[in-house]
Amino acid sequence: MVAPVSAGIAAAAASILAASVDWDIPPIAKVGVTLTAALLVGLTTWATTERPRGESAAGEPPSLAPDQWPPVPEHFTGRAESLARLRAVFGARRKARDVAPPLVVSLYGRGGVGKSALMARFGQEVAEWFPDGRLHADLRGGVDAPVRPDEVLIGFLRALGVRLTTDPGGLDELRKLWLTWTKGRKILIGLDNAHGADQVEPLIPAEPGCAVMVTSRQPLFLNGTHDTQLGVFSEAHGVELLARLAGGARVVDDLDSAKEIVRLCDYLPLAINICGGRLATREQWTLRQMADRLADERRRLDQLELAQTVDKSVRASVQLSYDDCTGMQRRLLRLLSGLTSPDVPGWVAGELLDISGLDGGDQLEALIDAQLAECSGTDQTGALRYRLHDLVKVFAAELAEADEPDRRRAAFERVLHGYRRRAEEAAQDRWPQDWSRAGRRSSAEVQVHAGDWLNAERLTLIAMVHLARQLDLWELTWGLARAFCSLCHSLRAYWADWHAMAEIGCEAATRTGDRRALAISLLDRAAVQAGLGGHEQGRAGAERALEIFTELGETWWAARATRTIGMTLFSDGHLDRAQQYLIGAIAAFKAEEDLWWLARTQRNLAELRLAERRPEEARELLEDSLAIFKRDGNRYSEAQTLRAYGEVLAAQARGLHRDGDHRAAQDGFTRAGFSLDRAAEMFRQRGELWEEARCLRAAGEVGDPSNLLRELDFVRRAEEILVALGDSWGVARTALSSGRALARLGRIAESEAALRRAVQAFEELDDRWWMALSLRYLGEAHLDAGGPRAAVEPLEQAREIYRSLGNEAGMRRTLELLRRAAP
Repeated sequence: MVAPVSAGIAAAAASILAASVDWDIPPIAKVGVTLTAALLVGLTTWATTERPRGESAAGEPPSLAPDQWPPVPEHFTGRAESLARLRAVFGARRKARDVAPPLVVSLYGRGGVGKSALMARFGQEVAEWFPDGRLHADLRGGVDAPVRPDEVLIGFLRALGVRLTTDPGGLDELRKLWLTWTKGRKILIGLDNAHGADQVEPLIPAEPGCAVMVTSRQPLFLNGTHDTQLGVFSEAHGVELLARLAGGARVVDDLDSAKEIVRLCDYLPLAINICGGRLATREQWTLRQMADRLADERRRLDQLELAQTVDKSVRASVQLSYDDCTGMQRRLLRLLSGLTSPDVPGWVAGELLDISGLDGGDQLEALIDAQLAECSGTDQTGALRYRLHDLVKVFAAELAEADEPDRRRAAFERVLHGYRRRAEEAAQDRWPQDWSRAGRRSSAEVQVHAGDWLNAERLTLIAMVHLARQLDLWELTWGLARAFCSLCHSLRAYWADWHAMAEIGCEAATRTGDRRALAISLLDRAAVQAGLGGHEQGRAGAERALEIFTELGETWWAARATRTIGMTLFSDGHLDRAQQYLIGAIAAFKAEEDLWWLARTQRNLAELRLAERRPEEARELLEDSLAIFKRDGNRYSEAQTLRAYGEVLAAQARGLHRDGDHRAAQDGFTRAGFSLDRAAEMFRQRGELWEEARCLRAAGEVGDPSNLLRELDFVRRAEEILVALGDSWGVARTALSSGRALARLGRIAESEAALRRAVQAFEELDDRWWMALSLRYLGEAHLDAGGPRAAVEPLEQAREIYRSLGNEAGMRRTLELLRRAAP
């Protein structure tokens, strides 16, 4: 700015000199003086005017390109994929030199995730691509007084050597000057901790040779920006960073504790850095001690703080984002911290805030933009699910302690009521007959959707049951547990969770003093206990339920309790007593005019008849049940009955084969296989894995001599499904089927191993009836293979169990085999 003034003064002096001085010299001399003055004006102007890059006065070295780039952190770790993406973006832009807009790359993510470190690291890597310098500014986004764009431009222009007056003008004037001085240059510009697009847009040059890297906690939505969200570390990178800071030997010596530290740090680089720094200065601390300190949520954020600054405290880092939220968003964050569920659907936010589900979902999305929450994905029902970051949840829980307790409790009650409504609706869609006499019909599509709902909501629903219990909301606790048990019973899945919720349901019903609710919970518990081999406990609960229902005059529920008692007796091998209860239940359901439960109980009685080796009677009962289910359009129950029908046809075919009528037997095997295949396909189309496994297991027990290898494959596929479903009793039952299939193939050693496995599993389940049956089949396998001596021991063990159970049918069959083994 000095150059024009100096040149003007020199020009004025030259004019005066040439015009006013009356020297007595020749004209040629006057011309010389005037030219000399003009030359002085030119030299003065050249010497006092700012020169573009690369020009300097004679003998002066050229000016250095500005380099404000921050150093790379000493323990920079990982980020290979992010660096590769940045290389690809920058490399593509270098090749496209005719592109007018400059390259703008945005790195956004949670506070403490390492955005600034990545920018510093990559900026060092590409420094040679920008010979005209690297500029850097911390925009302090989120702070009460973030840096203004005009302040940043003044600093950048001065770094480029521009001499500014004390009043360079407003932002528009500075922007024009910035575009002028970046023209024709290749400069890398780093803008750290941006708050919004308005803070960044004026700082983007127009020169295609320049590039801008921006870090922020939320996406800025700048036009033409390459946006990259930076996530937390993987476990491996987190452990690597911890090892670099705390010492590799310590991590190697206790890798499990190192992994736990990384997990408790929520895989956040800032938190891992702080832990590593504390361990580095406290050599007496073990990694286990550090992990234990972090395990206490009340002290976790204290452990993750070296100083009350954003770069040395997780609490301060989260506080920065929290302060940037609206009051409603802050309240939602505090309320969400009180839910122990792994994630929630969007409607939960609406209930917590007492607004619509759509508005609540918008508030959750705002928390995601603030990097305080994340979308954990889309569940099986197509709903988006959300969760707080672990350390954010701890931070919010600290603040929630100051909230009004009554208001907080009311918010949780709204969520619990919302979950009860949805759980009961799903349970009634899935299995309407479990909820009322002649329950409303539901389509297969609705039933499958209900199963998907439980698969999506299982962990969250369990958390809601525990929350209701913690708040002493016992009626809500019972309702949630009851719906959960009904869903699990219909799916035959999640056995451990089912059993736990059944116990809580009984407790909640007792606390409410509602005897009807207690009796229903006792039946729910009896069902899962019987499925896990606890037939005696289940029968005791069902008998108590029958007493309560009888006293209350609940005849329909009393019929259901009668059936449950019969099934527990059947499962325990007491066939004579079992049939009395099943026949009684059939009569009761007929009186109630509930044909669905009548047909289902007839199917159970048919299975008992098959166990008694009375297949003709079993077949008649099943055909009657099939007619009822087909008439009502109940495809699920029809498929279940087809499976039982296939088992009866197979038993008849085996009898024909033993009698030497091989042609009729083969026809029976074919019809049995067709019935089982059809049932399995019906279940497969509905996604009913447990029922499909039962069909496969039954297909593996047909005993068709021409199809033995395929039958073994059926059993093994069934076992794979049941293992995946966590059905321990079903796995044991399938091991028994596998042993019998191997015995039919003559592979006795493998058969014995499978049957011994079944015996051990049933013993662990305390299911002595099936344990005896497994031992009996083991003895029978040895007999059929010509090894009577090896058959004696398991048969005698089976006989003793049958004797202790009072099971006469099992005793008779075992004694027949023992006479064959030891005449």
